[in-house]
Amino acid sequence: MNRRQALVIRAFAAWTIWVWATRIWNVLGDDERSVGFKVVHGLLALVSVAFAVVTWGIVRRVRHQG
Repeated sequence: MNRRQALVIRAFAAWTIWVWATRIWNVLGDDERSVGFKVVHGLLALVSVAFAVVTWGIVRRVRHQG
């Protein structure tokens, strides 16, 4: 994986984390949303952020090997 490819993947991971953090902040602050809605979106955020973190780690590992 070259440097440019790693940068694009890392940018995608960072963007994913930022978007979900912003989304969850807004959802949790919205009193009109049900608890079920908040739980479902919290789980979606958790899975998406976990994928982003794992992806970042894979890029780091591959870049350090080569």
